[in-house]
Amino acid sequence: MKETDRVVVFITASGEEEAHKIAELLVNGKKAACVNVVPRVDSLFWWKGKLDAAQESLLIVKTKASLFPEIVELVRGAHSYEVPEIIALPIIAGSEDYLKWLDVACQ
Repeated sequence: MKETDRVVVFITASGEEEAHKIAELLVNGKKAACVNVVPRVDSLFWWKGKLDAAQESLLIVKTKASLFPEIVELVRGAHSYEVPEIIALPIIAGSEDYLKWLDVACQ
């Protein structure tokens, strides 16, 4: 497989309203080809030295790695968390038609 510029970005948000706001910013700004919003995930994590839990929404963002720095800045500006989760994983394979569409949809 050849290396590509395509990634999936995971972002958690405080709830559906915040998740949809961020998703719209990313898609309308052509920083993402598609964003799926999973309305509720139960998260368990360490925060400030204590075990914590939250019900969050999860954004699954299909985009290009080259756009990741811009995505981070957009999310930081719109997010309510002090330290939002914004992580990228490489897309190592996919349907050629879908990957071509992703390339065209993101700028």
